[in-house]
Amino acid sequence: MTDRRQDQPHATRPNKAGVTAIACAGLVFGMIGLAFASVPLYNMFCKATGYDGTPRTGLAPTAAALDDSMVVHFDTNVSSGLPWRFQAESQNVEVRIGETKTVFFRVKNTGTTPSTGIATYNVQPGLMGGFFVKVQCFCFNEQTLQPGETMDFPVVFYVDPDVRKDPNTAHLAEMTLSYTYFASKNGQPTAALATTGGTGTKSNF
Repeated sequence: MTDRRQDQPHATRPNKAGVTAIACAGLVFGMIGLAFASVPLYNMFCKATGYDGTPRTGLAPTAAALDDSMVVHFDTNVSSGLPWRFQAESQNVEVRIGETKTVFFRVKNTGTTPSTGIATYNVQPGLMGGFFVKVQCFCFNEQTLQPGETMDFPVVFYVDPDVRKDPNTAHLAEMTLSYTYFASKNGQPTAALATTGGTGTKSNF
């Protein structure tokens, strides 16, 4: 008579290779999902805190403006993959700290076919990102321009009065708001964003 007790462990033993494969697959999909989720979460964090030179997004100020001012310079660039011209209505403005200011930016499609672009932005010095507050901005809004078409976009902003309470920024009298337009695909900047410095060609009308 055959002793079946030796066969039973083999019949009930889990398939270790299959379990390992399932675990690895789950880990890979989890990492991919985390990678996709981390981008918008990082962007939200930067916009809320001003981290890494990212201007904050908020409502118009409620406190009175200070009897103090700051010069805001505007830097405009276009990546090499987009046939656009792009500039601010003025190279710089002097604004009272805590007062809302509107500045217009103009873009023009100099190409022979319709093209779509999207603008990214940054503030320098980076410490000012937490005190430069955008109330309205065209950045990260996909725009399509026909050949020869020109459009004007406003940026409404203010410098938070708390800038004078922070010992790291209390002495600053100037800052730079930098925009770069990239060709856009599916609402996102193209791979040109990965170029050194994230900037392209200066453009003038």
